[in-house]
Amino acid sequence: MLTATDRYLARLIAVPMLGTLVIAAMLLVLDKMLSLFDFVAAEGGPVSVVWRMLANMLPEYLSLGIPIGLMLGILLAFRKLALSSELDVMRGVGLSYGRLLRVPYMYAIALALLNFGIVGFVQPLSRHAYEALRFELRSGALGASIKVGEFTSLGKRMTMRIERSLDEGRNLQGIFVRAVSRDGQSVAVTAAQGMFLATDDPDTIIFRLRNGVLVNDAPKYKTPRILSFSSHDLPIDLPQIENFRGRDVDREKTIPELVVIGRNPATPEKLRDEVRANFHFRMVEVVMMMLLPLAALAFAIPPKRSTSALGVFLSIIFIVTYHKINQYGESVGALGKVDPIIALWGPFLLTSGLIFWMYHVIAHRPGGQPIGALEVAFAKLGKQILRLLRLGRRRPPVAEGAA
Repeated sequence: MLTATDRYLARLIAVPMLGTLVIAAMLLVLDKMLSLFDFVAAEGGPVSVVWRMLANMLPEYLSLGIPIGLMLGILLAFRKLALSSELDVMRGVGLSYGRLLRVPYMYAIALALLNFGIVGFVQPLSRHAYEALRFELRSGALGASIKVGEFTSLGKRMTMRIERSLDEGRNLQGIFVRAVSRDGQSVAVTAAQGMFLATDDPDTIIFRLRNGVLVNDAPKYKTPRILSFSSHDLPIDLPQIENFRGRDVDREKTIPELVVIGRNPATPEKLRDEVRANFHFRMVEVVMMMLLPLAALAFAIPPKRSTSALGVFLSIIFIVTYHKINQYGESVGALGKVDPIIALWGPFLLTSGLIFWMYHVIAHRPGGQPIGALEVAFAKLGKQILRLLRLGRRRPPVAEGAA
């Protein structure tokens, strides 16, 4: 049963944790949004596909944002308690650090399970959906528009150029179309205006042209036939679009699928290395979340009579660096250079040892400060910088031409 102290800690952790999670996810989304807008514009696709692609990228961003939010939520809550001396009062009435970590570990377990569901089941499917959207955008299956002012090939037998596009593509102007049939007959059309119309056949559309000239030529014609028209419907057979691949990439497999492939004796060795590396990468990222409350506590408490925020800065570097090391371990493990267990669980054990040492220092050594040496060094560096700035302000200006 939760006590009043537990509920108070839960509220202190919840606000910065949720805020950090949302901010981290939004920053990653905004960074990706710019590149997606450029990509979709270059491919001539509809703007709406950008939001669908971002939605499919969100699980991947959450898998990184959840550990960061958990770490900073716990860190900022204990930092607030330490700076307001509430932590000293709690310690004075007999609450150990182990007892105070009950609520943080409730958050850690719940978020670890959530993150396991994301990286194990949701993220692989959303990644495949994202790649499918990229494929469909490149192939034109999403209705990628014909680029204005450029010659565009529709299949092997039709070329089209449109000078201007008005009313979001509903009014096309300055049109040139040339089509060649299998028997060698060709049709060249120029028109002042035109618009695309759908038909009952999903593989065929109608290009309705107005105020133009049609030139029809064939090997059996002595001279081309020329026709002026005020309105003419030109049927266009849409090119066949290749189907997107299945979920054949290891990153697009769920955890049970990775286990089945990795244990299958018929799996090629190279694929087995990739599957094992990806499986252990996902697992080590989730398991590390169970140690984040200990690391957050060690980084949170500044030295006495100090308001230094060095621990906040170091905690962000710590968690991002560990994530990058895991990515590198996955890469070398997938290449078969190092066994994935060594490449990924080796850094995990070293990092775990560092976290347990930091927690032991802060919790069981009187006045212990695991980052105390760094705090002293940065304090001295800050004083030197302030001293140089003050000397620069006090230095009198030198008159021009002075000897």
